[in-house]
Amino acid sequence: MNDDFLPIQGTDHIEFYVGNAKQSALYYQYAFGYELVAYAGPETGVKDKASYVLKQDKIRLVLTTALQEESPIAVHVSKHGDGVKVLALWVEDATKSYEETTKRGAKSIHEPFTIEDEHGKVTMASIQTYGETIHTFVERTNYHGPFLPGFIEKKGTGQITSTGLKYIDHCVGNVGWGEMNTWVDFYEKVMGFNLLVTFDDNDISTDYTALMSKVVSNGNGYIKFPINEPAEGKKKSQIEEYIDFYNGAGVQHIAIATDDIVHTVTELRKRGVEFLYVPENYYDDLLDRVGHIDEDLQPLKDLNILVDRDDEGYLLQIFTRPVQDRPTVFYEIIQRKGAKSFGKGNFKALFEAIEREQELRGNL
Repeated sequence: MNDDFLPIQGTDHIEFYVGNAKQSALYYQYAFGYELVAYAGPETGVKDKASYVLKQDKIRLVLTTALQEESPIAVHVSKHGDGVKVLALWVEDATKSYEETTKRGAKSIHEPFTIEDEHGKVTMASIQTYGETIHTFVERTNYHGPFLPGFIEKKGTGQITSTGLKYIDHCVGNVGWGEMNTWVDFYEKVMGFNLLVTFDDNDISTDYTALMSKVVSNGNGYIKFPINEPAEGKKKSQIEEYIDFYNGAGVQHIAIATDDIVHTVTELRKRGVEFLYVPENYYDDLLDRVGHIDEDLQPLKDLNILVDRDDEGYLLQIFTRPVQDRPTVFYEIIQRKGAKSFGKGNFKALFEAIEREQELRGNL
């Protein structure tokens, strides 16, 4: 695409609204190996909320909690449980990004505004996407503070070691019946993204449930958003279960890249992160399906890591169980060895794993 009217440098941060940010921050530090780097709250002059900023390599998570009952953050958590509110995009010009998208039909959430402190200034603006999720454009060209003006540097006191997580590979959104194409159109027309790949219910189904998915990507490929909707099946699909418990559309999972998935998953499991279970017979004919891989098969089998190949290489992936009590947000850990795809060959095994969990919850 020659004229990229919305050049994006990458994911700036992902902000969760949670019931208890202090405790969530500890979970992400000890279980996932994030480092606490910044904080804003009553001690910094913010009266209605507290936010903790966590970092690992290029990933920044912000965990925000309400301090008052009537806060919109408290309302969000009451309705959705802990979930993603902001998918923030790092741009060179937040004002232009806002103007280009709103003139193409994006609903404005926050007009461009600039905040500054002794570390420099940051300009931000926000637009609406699916459900109550928003995109915030962040322009931080010459900003050198720990996160944003208003945040102070804050370090965790415990012994935290990285698990080898590198950057956000993609973020997946779940939307309601018949809404997928509406949001794909939004990303194509309003944000200038391209349709990368389409999966229908023949690609992603089991004997019981199915879904449809389309993946959109920005011009340079730094941002990839698969959008899922339910498809007709004999029983309730994982997308329907998500929407029932999240009370609407929202971010289903965040895929995080690693350069050494065996090390990363070994560390995560050691620290108590739970993953979906895939039966051992998945590995019986794995090498026949995917061909030669550099890794030994036994550690992959021991850790329950899945493998898939496309025309450009292969990938290794694994999915956590939901990271809160509602069966909503979870994580994917992915290592790409050339592959640009999303693990189509693993969809059936993954769905059956998710269905086993749904059945345990009584929601299939």
